[in-house]
Amino acid sequence: MDYSSLKKEFNDAFGYEADKVYFAPGRINLIGEHTDYNGGNVFPCAISMGTYGVYKAREDNKIRVQSANIPDAGVIEFTTDELDFKKDLSWDKFVRGVLYELKANKNFTAPHGFDLFVHGDLPDASGLSSSASIELLLGNIFNTEFGWGLEQLDLVKNGQAVENDYLGLNTGIMDQFAIGMGKKDQAVLLDTNTLKYEYVPAELGDNVVVIMNTNKRRELVDSKYNERRSQCEEAVARMQKGGVVIKTLGELSQDEFDEESYLVDDDILIKRARHAVIENQRTLRAKQALTDGDLVKFGKLVNASGVSLRYDYEVTGKELDCLVQTALKQDGVLGARMTGAGFGGCAIAIVNKDKVDAFSKAVGDVYKKEIGYDASFYVANIADGPKEIKA
Repeated sequence: MDYSSLKKEFNDAFGYEADKVYFAPGRINLIGEHTDYNGGNVFPCAISMGTYGVYKAREDNKIRVQSANIPDAGVIEFTTDELDFKKDLSWDKFVRGVLYELKANKNFTAPHGFDLFVHGDLPDASGLSSSASIELLLGNIFNTEFGWGLEQLDLVKNGQAVENDYLGLNTGIMDQFAIGMGKKDQAVLLDTNTLKYEYVPAELGDNVVVIMNTNKRRELVDSKYNERRSQCEEAVARMQKGGVVIKTLGELSQDEFDEESYLVDDDILIKRARHAVIENQRTLRAKQALTDGDLVKFGKLVNASGVSLRYDYEVTGKELDCLVQTALKQDGVLGARMTGAGFGGCAIAIVNKDKVDAFSKAVGDVYKKEIGYDASFYVANIADGPKEIKA
């Protein structure tokens, strides 16, 4: 999407010229899935697809918003005082939620209203973090336009508060962190327990990351995401009751978990916890493999992550399984797995850049035959975090 077309969309919606255009990326996670809310490590990066916001300040306290992605909602109007959550809210729940949590946690109040047109190019319900993308987009717009001077980490934490406190979703901080702290051509190794992080060059040699979208709708609120989190919390509680001094599964090594897992005493809970513990360790090994330039080992770890997500955490489904299993049979593929919460959404594959077209066609043909509709394929360009777009 280019600057002039975005400003034209704003003009068409509100009848006058906009001031600014902003952008916040989406994200993919190379490895480290469902570890963020278990106090473990994740290894995500921001991507060049994301959410654009076209902004103009108002002199009154009225807020008017419109989204190109939800055209049926039209222009939604409310005021800077009308921020409470309601079940019947449309996508404006994110605008209200970001302002609500900034007021609740930082005592910042919008000094005036504004008009805002939003247009995202992330596939709908794809698991590429469109929610976190708009949360960080809005946080950065408000922080800049209202002169609040907040650090990017403050906006990251505010985005998570919107998910957890305002919307009632038990999500971790990975999505907001990867988007808010993203750097071009860099992945971020993040310890979600301490928020210590380091940037690692995403040097894949002759390979690129291909996003494979199932095009199956995945509503996080309606998924079993919260159930998986509660299962891990129950496993921790049982281990604590047995005398293991931990707060999260991310504190355990694989050997420590093996020695204490009998305390969990439930087949399903053990499988869930085992994924969280081993995936955490696998993420550290993957970071080292990438640092060492050992792409074959990195690909094998990506594959192992996918197997664990399928069999221990059980968050894939036939659509994701079809994409991943078919991808692994293609020439020039180092590794493949689902990414995001699961239950639909996207998978990723590390593919030789000269074979991307053939790969996409072969996997797409099998998917169409087995699932009955098309998958979509995109090369993931690793990008910077939120920023203002200039003409």
